[in-house]
Amino acid sequence: MAKRYICVICGFIYDPALGLPDEGIMPGTPFSALPPNWSCPDCGARKDDFEEMPD
Repeated sequence: MAKRYICVICGFIYDPALGLPDEGIMPGTPFSALPPNWSCPDCGARKDDFEEMPD
């Protein structure tokens, strides 16, 4: 199972199992495969502002 990542700014959780189809990110897309310029859909934070969540 792919790791989920949480935005340390607003708490948004990116779940690779769900992806973000509205943004063109298909389910199954790991966080590492998101474009470098991708940002949090809730607050606009950068990828660097996300942390891996514990299992």
